[in-house]
Amino acid sequence: MSVDIGIDLGTTSIIIYMSGKGIVLKEPTVATIDARSKKIIAFGKEALKAVDRIPPFYKTVYPLIDGVVSDHYVTEFMIKHFMRMISQNLIVKPRVSICIPSGVTDVEVNAVIDAVSNSGARKIYLIEEPIAGAIGAGLDLSLASGKMLLDLGGGTSDVAVISMNGIASKASLKGAGKRLDEDLIRYLKNKYNILIGMKTAEEIKKLLGNVYKPKPEVKYQVKGKNAVTGFPEAVIISEADTAEAYRDHIIEISQMVRQVMERTSPELISDIAETGMVLTGGTSLLRGLPELLGELLNIRTLPVEDPINCVAIGTGKAFDYLNILSDGFIKPTAYK
Repeated sequence: MSVDIGIDLGTTSIIIYMSGKGIVLKEPTVATIDARSKKIIAFGKEALKAVDRIPPFYKTVYPLIDGVVSDHYVTEFMIKHFMRMISQNLIVKPRVSICIPSGVTDVEVNAVIDAVSNSGARKIYLIEEPIAGAIGAGLDLSLASGKMLLDLGGGTSDVAVISMNGIASKASLKGAGKRLDEDLIRYLKNKYNILIGMKTAEEIKKLLGNVYKPKPEVKYQVKGKNAVTGFPEAVIISEADTAEAYRDHIIEISQMVRQVMERTSPELISDIAETGMVLTGGTSLLRGLPELLGELLNIRTLPVEDPINCVAIGTGKAFDYLNILSDGFIKPTAYK
């Protein structure tokens, strides 16, 4: 029996959906490499454990930057390994659908295809992230009424207005969750003179991050290194600190959405004003983000039930829409 596989190949994680089984794999998109031999020492969860703790002759590699492939060798190695894990018992090679950010270039598209083509796929399809998110969220894409979806991932934020199985307007912004972590690192260095790593920044985001009406009395102890002395140091920060650190990038995201709304017809905007904007992606879980975006854009925001897996689920289910969607797939017959 033929099996279809959907891959959400993200900057921070790779999530794989298999027809009939659901989500079958979720791993961080990171590897540890021996800089001397170029050999991959660890990847996925094992590599993530070692981030900021490896000796000088090892290096941490994130093979995707801002949603696109930056290291073909590591990306291909990881995809081939994970595909073997989930499809080694399949009799027929699977069809594979991969989601990509809106507005990627032909060079970036080819980089994704090159990384996946040797993984054992029978045929490869590419689908834009907002469309995959909309399918995963269970939206009816065939209706003439407009729907807006904002996917907030680890490396990109993608927004699209969808109507009658097509995309009316769209935009993509590099940054998202990883940019928020970088902003927090910079903020803590400037305000408290303390240095932390990306892993610690992400932990703070999950535990303390709040961008809407943050409570100064809610605090967290951050352990790091003094930027001047190099000695270990701990400081106390509050929700208000995270809100200040994250605000600039969230305003950038809201401006991107506003620009898409300005390019959208009055009739579709009227629909969106009534139905609201759907939020998907792991970054949408940041406390207060739906409320802040709703206030900045004067629109109702609608988080989905499973924002982290939503795009992967939609990517896997996208095969049901191959002959329906008038937009969203990129050259669906070109990759065999």
